[in-house]
Amino acid sequence: MARFHLAAALGTAAVALFVTLQLISSFGVAPSTLLHLSSSGSLKFRSFFQTPLRAGNPDFQASTNGSVYLLGVGKADITGPVVEINMMGYADPSQVGSGLRQRIYSRAFIIGEVDKPANRFVYLVLDTQSGDTAIRYGIIQGLATLGSEYSVYGQQNVAVTGTHSHSGPGAWLNYLLPQITSKGFDKQSYQAIVDGALLSIQRAHETLAVGNLTVGTTNVEDANINRSPYAYLANPAEERAQYEYDVDKNMTMLRFTRAGDGLHLGVLTWFPVHGTSMYENNTLISGDNKGVAAYLFEKDVEFPPDDPYTNPFTNQFVAGFSQANVGDTTPNVLGAWCEDGSGEMCNFEDSTCGGRNEPCHGRGPNFTVKDQGATSCFEIGRRQFSAAKSLYDSLDQVGTPIQGSTVQSFHAFQDFSNFTFELPNGSTVTTCPAALGYSFAAGTSDGPGAFDFKQNNSGAPDANPLWAVVSGFLKEPDEQQKACQYPKPILLDVGQIDEPYQWAPNIVDIQMQRVGQLIIVVSPGEATTMSGRRWKGAIKQEAEVSSLTDVEPVVVLGAPANSYTHYIATEEEYGIQRYEGASTLYGPNTLNAYINLSVSYLSYLDGSSSSSPPLGPFPPDYVNQSLSFITGVVFDGTPLFKSFGDVLQDVSPNVEPGENVSATFVGANPRNDLRLESSYAVVEQLSDSGNWTAVRTDADWSLIFSWTRTSSVLGTSEAEITWEIEDDARPASYRIHYYGASKTPVTGSINDFEGISGVFVVG
Repeated sequence: MARFHLAAALGTAAVALFVTLQLISSFGVAPSTLLHLSSSGSLKFRSFFQTPLRAGNPDFQASTNGSVYLLGVGKADITGPVVEINMMGYADPSQVGSGLRQRIYSRAFIIGEVDKPANRFVYLVLDTQSGDTAIRYGIIQGLATLGSEYSVYGQQNVAVTGTHSHSGPGAWLNYLLPQITSKGFDKQSYQAIVDGALLSIQRAHETLAVGNLTVGTTNVEDANINRSPYAYLANPAEERAQYEYDVDKNMTMLRFTRAGDGLHLGVLTWFPVHGTSMYENNTLISGDNKGVAAYLFEKDVEFPPDDPYTNPFTNQFVAGFSQANVGDTTPNVLGAWCEDGSGEMCNFEDSTCGGRNEPCHGRGPNFTVKDQGATSCFEIGRRQFSAAKSLYDSLDQVGTPIQGSTVQSFHAFQDFSNFTFELPNGSTVTTCPAALGYSFAAGTSDGPGAFDFKQNNSGAPDANPLWAVVSGFLKEPDEQQKACQYPKPILLDVGQIDEPYQWAPNIVDIQMQRVGQLIIVVSPGEATTMSGRRWKGAIKQEAEVSSLTDVEPVVVLGAPANSYTHYIATEEEYGIQRYEGASTLYGPNTLNAYINLSVSYLSYLDGSSSSSPPLGPFPPDYVNQSLSFITGVVFDGTPLFKSFGDVLQDVSPNVEPGENVSATFVGANPRNDLRLESSYAVVEQLSDSGNWTAVRTDADWSLIFSWTRTSSVLGTSEAEITWEIEDDARPASYRIHYYGASKTPVTGSINDFEGISGVFVVG
């Protein structure tokens, strides 16, 4: 997550929140359901039909080298409000959604023991900025309402990870600090994620079957670089010498294969690269580069060869591209450059240009295309997909079967405001209440901050004095906190502010999952490259010493998960106080605290273990207490003599592959109906039989849905749908179909409508 741009946003919001606390009533949240939530509060029943599994190869036999498990995969739509809601990631108040580039999803992966079906876990990959305390509570509470067969899923075995996309709707996080730029908490945004996550788990559960797992790795050479190499160089030279790169280039893949017919259910991958390919000026919702990678993989298997016996895919194939030790990575692989006309790269130490950080911007592979980063985003996603597909195609030759019947998981909470523990060298250290340093406000080259804050600031801050005033007004850290967080100069002492409710988490999640020799570290924060290496290395070493697995352990790290705890830098990187160090909440011992607890609890992953670590203190759930200044939809109106769905600007009648075609309609606010598991925009093709068939939806990267408010007083708006026609688009006749819902004045009733463009010919 990037910095909070505007001091005014902090100051004004803080004052407003305190003044109006007694004036704002809390909104109630309906129980998590699998219903379609509209902004009016009405719930519409959804009907979901599982696609039947395709026939497989009758001659396939389950692998004799690997063990068998209960396996299930599922996917569901979590696309929340695509307009008028602040987007989550860059924390820029001006980045407000204006439409949809690509629908976002929850992808669920369930692994369980065959002989002990209760021993299982769920690993969720959400196309969101992170996991979150409120979201996880909502999912677990929702599972408890689904009946006794779902009682095996709960606190101990559900991991909620985010792909760290910075292009999704915001206003769903539990704590106050990230709510400030979004003007509070939005129930519709929150509920879309919770409901979709639950539905993805249901779909995975309903398709549980006996199968095999195979793990493999490959390198993705050109999809990430280190955005804070100066801080990375602070790590010991002998440690850095063990690695070829200053970021992890390896992608780990876990393949799910159904026994009996050999059909592949899905793949789950881990690879570290920030979800910041789409720039800060983008206002279209998408899953960023990992959303692209998943989309391409799933599309690649959507149209299999005609021979069902040679095709290893099912129609329900799910591709999860999970995040890893992402903290100091960037997809802007051409480096950070000064966008001030100088033609120079940004300063190596503090990412400034002429002493200012605002002009310093990372460049993606296609940065010259002025499309808010969309072309670069697609390319970075394609590179991940290409590496994953190549590994997939050769996994039978280069992969390793997962062996050993054990499936275990644990989850515990730990208060990091004052956690005292012993390091391996015998010294005793302590974590601190959460705090953010001045370099947090500087942002990164992916999204520079404002007011001339600089990275690599570990001395007396000389930033804009307004920030210092705001920081002091909110909470002046005491001497004990300053000493604990040293050398971080504290900008926001968020861990010690609890009015009107907590600003940031002090209670963190400690979670791990295991199947056979694969161990998954579930991190609530963004571990930097070296932090992830140390953490995974410590787990692997302890697993080997304790003979936890029958064969060499494979350790991966998935993040950011469960509760967003910002960053996890090494102690050496923390001392440099670039963005990642300044955003390491609990002081210089943060990483070592996570490692200490993970190693201490590792024995709970043993196959003979029947117990769990102490649950610890539960974090607060502010879903029903969070404040909101987000205005709802009042009503929708139409221009004089027009109806909803009328075409205002029609398509060109003849277009070629590689060109764009668009139509503009009389619109209504998309927040009236999120159209989950459906679409606002569809391209239909005329078949030889004279029927219209959908060939593109707003889940496709090439179809863009944009919405513009034309009059707040009259409630009028326009919806533009643009198809960026692919080079290989089939020559045919097409039309654009718009689906919307309007809100009636006075009664507030929601009414569906449609709009259809003229016919156009491609090719």
